[in-house]
Amino acid sequence: MAETHVLFVEDDDVIREATQLALERQGFVVTAMPDGLLGLEAFRASRPDIALLDVMVPGLDGVSLCRRIRDESTVPVIMLSARADSIDVVLGLEAGADDYVTKPFDGAVLVARIRAVLRRFGHAGGGDGGGPGEGPGGQGPVLTFGDLVIDTEGMEVRKDGVPVGLTPTEMRLLLEFSSAPGTVLSRDRLLERVWDYGGWGGDTRVVDVHVQRLRTKIGQDRIETVRGFGYKLKG
Repeated sequence: MAETHVLFVEDDDVIREATQLALERQGFVVTAMPDGLLGLEAFRASRPDIALLDVMVPGLDGVSLCRRIRDESTVPVIMLSARADSIDVVLGLEAGADDYVTKPFDGAVLVARIRAVLRRFGHAGGGDGGGPGEGPGGQGPVLTFGDLVIDTEGMEVRKDGVPVGLTPTEMRLLLEFSSAPGTVLSRDRLLERVWDYGGWGGDTRVVDVHVQRLRTKIGQDRIETVRGFGYKLKG
């Protein structure tokens, strides 16, 4: 199996070096950069499998770097933030990040989150879908919801006949909704099924921001908010 290449952008020398060593002990290949501009250059030169970006780095901050990466690639991005309640967390997710980890972080938790993200990116269909050629819940491979068409085999989405570009996380979220149209899915269930958060909990802001990102791509009224319970896909 090919080694996983991690791009790590962090300006604190101690954190950068310690984290790089910890990840390398777990078998990752790590390119570590001290600022966002160097991080962008490294990303374009090496095309890593995943990027870990600290929010507050010089040159090009982590949120802007995430946005630049997302303009060019669907590679998974995890933001690192010093405060769980920081607006930077939401800004990072809105910029296209797939998850975030709060500093200071436990090395084992960071590795678990990296592997969880890589698992869902390696299997964008995910979930408990049917066998080959079948959509979620054993349905056909092509699902239609009004002007929205989801090819669960080809992992393609079209709206009014126009291709919709989704990140793997957004695709998994849409597949989870399409497996149970009209059914309210709680944020906790989505965290477990889409983000693989079972066993350690998670921040529901991750779900909320991704739902909003998905709405902007497939239609604001396609996913309905059910206050106090969660979200559902309109059939």
